[in-house]
Amino acid sequence: MLLTFPELVLLMLGFMVVATLYSSVGFGGGSSYLALLALVFVSFFAIRSTALICNLVVVSGSSYLYWKKGYLDLKKFLPFILTSIPLAFIGAKFRLSENTFFIILGAALIISALALIFQTIQGKKSEEVNPNYPPYVTYLLGAGMGLLSGLVGIGGGIFLAPVLNHMKWDKSIKIAALASFFILVNSISGIGGLLTNDTFEFPWIEGAVLVLAVFIGGQIGIRISLSKLTGNGIKVVTAILVLIVGVRVLLVNGLQWDF
Repeated sequence: MLLTFPELVLLMLGFMVVATLYSSVGFGGGSSYLALLALVFVSFFAIRSTALICNLVVVSGSSYLYWKKGYLDLKKFLPFILTSIPLAFIGAKFRLSENTFFIILGAALIISALALIFQTIQGKKSEEVNPNYPPYVTYLLGAGMGLLSGLVGIGGGIFLAPVLNHMKWDKSIKIAALASFFILVNSISGIGGLLTNDTFEFPWIEGAVLVLAVFIGGQIGIRISLSKLTGNGIKVVTAILVLIVGVRVLLVNGLQWDF
């Protein structure tokens, strides 16, 4: 084992809490898994690989429930998926330095969160939708978010959801469903990129415990969301989560500030 038993228990509880919070807005929690794993794992490749696997477990369950409730519109989501999958695969093959990796991740999260916060404050509380975007916009967004998700080792929904909420692309619950499915397919693609580049490294004992933790947390979070959260509530929770994680990743992991 790479960790002592008390360390593993604390990490498991942390992962369960993260999965519960993130799954409530359609995310997998990859950005926070990365931050937590960076505290205990030495291997950078183990950090990326474990975060992607845990992401995959959470959003698989979420995507199924969104589909069951009728929120997973595969036809409307397809343009994002078609361009994101190959770009996520390519992005995962890049060998970034650890500092560069966390700086890119933190900056992207902060920008996404601030855009969503501004939109939530300025916008009306009703679920306005602006569908008048040309088709190429969705293809470009899918490609850009796919590349970014591959580079930093998470599914990319945490970048995509704030942008789409800011654009009023659809109702918040539909955007959460897209984010979940987007993370699902790009996590698979990212894992494929790591495998072909021989950089996939999964600590099986710790990994199995963490996978169980995020599965339980993810199921709790998505069920709370579907029964309790309003559209505006989803936006607020999304913005707060993304901003907190972005600032922490940028300052602590990227710029290596000591607090």
